Amino acid sequence: AFKAAVLIQQWYRRHVARLEMRRRCTWRIFQSIEYSCEQDQIKLHNFFSYLMDHFTPSSSKERDFISRMFISGESFKEAELEKYCDYESMEVPDSYTGPRLSFPLLPDHATDLLEAFKQKQQLHPRYVLNLLHETRKHLKQLPNISHVSTCYSEEVTVCGDLHGQLDDLFFIFYKNGLPSPSKSYVFNGDFVDRGKQSLEILIILFTFLLIYPKEVHLNRGNHEDYMVNLRYGFAKEVMQKYKVHGKKILKMIQNVFCWLPLATLIDQKVLIIHGGISDTTDLDMLEKIQRNKFISVLRGKKRKESNRNVEIQEVNGGNKAEADPAGNEAAPSLPLQPQPAEAPSMANRLEFSRWVRQTVQEQIEWCRRLVDISESEEEEPTYSSVVSLTDLDAPCWTRQEEWKQILDILWSDPMPQEGCRVNTVRGGGCYFGPDVTEKILEKYNFQFLIRSHECKQEGYEFCHNRKVLTIFSASNYYEIGSNRGAYVKLGPDLVPHFVQYQSNKAAHTLTMTQRQGFTVALISRVEESAFRALREKLFAHTSALIGAFKAYDKDNTGRITLSNWATAVESVVHLGLPWRMLRPQLVRSTPDGMLEYKSWLDDLAMEQRSQEHIQSSLLEVIYRNRSNLETIFRIIDRDHSGLISFEEFHQTWKLFSSHMNIELTDDGINDLVRSIDFNKDGNIDFNEFLEAFRLVKQSQ
Repeated sequence: AFKAAVLIQQWYRRHVARLEMRRRCTWRIFQSIEYSCEQDQIKLHNFFSYLMDHFTPSSSKERDFISRMFISGESFKEAELEKYCDYESMEVPDSYTGPRLSFPLLPDHATDLLEAFKQKQQLHPRYVLNLLHETRKHLKQLPNISHVSTCYSEEVTVCGDLHGQLDDLFFIFYKNGLPSPSKSYVFNGDFVDRGKQSLEILIILFTFLLIYPKEVHLNRGNHEDYMVNLRYGFAKEVMQKYKVHGKKILKMIQNVFCWLPLATLIDQKVLIIHGGISDTTDLDMLEKIQRNKFISVLRGKKRKESNRNVEIQEVNGGNKAEADPAGNEAAPSLPLQPQPAEAPSMANRLEFSRWVRQTVQEQIEWCRRLVDISESEEEEPTYSSVVSLTDLDAPCWTRQEEWKQILDILWSDPMPQEGCRVNTVRGGGCYFGPDVTEKILEKYNFQFLIRSHECKQEGYEFCHNRKVLTIFSASNYYEIGSNRGAYVKLGPDLVPHFVQYQSNKAAHTLTMTQRQGFTVALISRVEESAFRALREKLFAHTSALIGAFKAYDKDNTGRITLSNWATAVESVVHLGLPWRMLRPQLVRSTPDGMLEYKSWLDDLAMEQRSQEHIQSSLLEVIYRNRSNLETIFRIIDRDHSGLISFEEFHQTWKLFSSHMNIELTDDGINDLVRSIDFNKDGNIDFNEFLEAFRLVKQSQ
């Protein structure tokens, strides 16, 4: 009996160890592919930023169009935004059966919304815009760093990324209770993208924020960024749910996002930020930054700042730019600084006072023109503007320094090694080590940091000697069963208490015996999904893989060693995966330990062709570029209509042709756009856009 028990114990331990190994490998695959997509996203926007920095518009119309296309929400001034998103002119029909909102909001409004969203109802666009308008007004009065105290409530609940997964938010409220005067919440960014109910999450969070402004706190995440939303689904979701008023709703949301606070501080001891820190993180600077300037954190806006430096040099030192030797008209320059009239005699105090006022007014007007501020653009004072005015002796930071501060706290990740280095895996922010964490904690007398930004298998994870806590609240993030969600509760003693969950309805009614079998089945399902995604990734790089394999196949036998296969694959896809461990799931080797790579690639192509009946080489290119193509399409589609107008295409082509040094007349561009418009409706939809890409690739 004893030997039998030991045998069962050994079997069970081996079984659990194998399951854990499979789970970890699956996890590495999902995470590597996710971060690879984020790299592509940042590379794409760096490319567009480069184009913008090196493009000189030929007319004011061209300049305005390009500015609207790539700067989007920043082109709207206060009065224009109010007029554009005028919700008061919208009528709610009697046939509307969804929830109705009236301001100021009451707790009953929040419960009505929760119940309506559980029943898959949709809030009328008038109420959505009204809610966004009131939220924006409230956020503008908040500091960059919110302060929360456990003295006023028994505990503070901190939630991580939700990513459009409404069931997780419902589960948190079910287990922990709704926000109330005695129950404070901090939601740490990334409310949107990836999931299908991002807008409903925003509406619920903004509603509770307005009902309980002292108990509900929202931090900005890296996905509260309109350029990121173009790629990861939120912009598309809004336009699908609100086909008529979606553009207005998106415009308001873009503006609301840039007013979200950047961090939250609990009892002056626990700092909550979305991503992380760097060795240059300065909370004093973060407190004074005008956060609304950064509608998209992906773009540093070097062009505008460099132009302004040139303009200031011209004003201070005279216009050094001579006429263009080719005879081209010089760009209009700013007026020179006004010279004050000769001062009247001090004897006439009234005349002297009038002269002083006039001179000061002229100088102020000149400064306004220099920094592109018009008198019609006056806004109500915000918290950050008041801070700036009351601290005139504070150091003056460049926009690039401010941008890096925000980029680091939204995009950074911790690492076990000492130091701070560029986050090459994500493509943005940095990796910070335990020494950087210790330095920040010591400098500001903090106990620990709470951050989100990274999916964790158990929903939370400590690192840096338990000084950094990652909390992630979206369960089943990659696939059903891939991870748990979690939230953390902090009382006056600031000791974290965790609640983990998995909002999977199928698992809630299972017995203990059934649950064990269900877990094994889930791991198999998640594993299958991960390897399917990995095979798609490998197929998308077929051409590059053939080149890498041939470098090891000197005699052109069509066979390479498994070790060389693993090295070649990593050199092409750069995912940092344990390829030798994953090999049995990906390739079939011959008895002599060699791999016939051509037949392996043919099998990959066959698997993908069974889903898409397209030529293999072309399908490879579309798999590799589809996300980028869709993002480019949405960037060109300035009004989010789902169609590219001829004007949008014309102006974008001007940008590309300038970069590629291609001379093309307006008639040539018109002929090109008409050739892409296959159904001749005067617009280009996404299928026509892809078809044009397919035809060009096929001709090559």
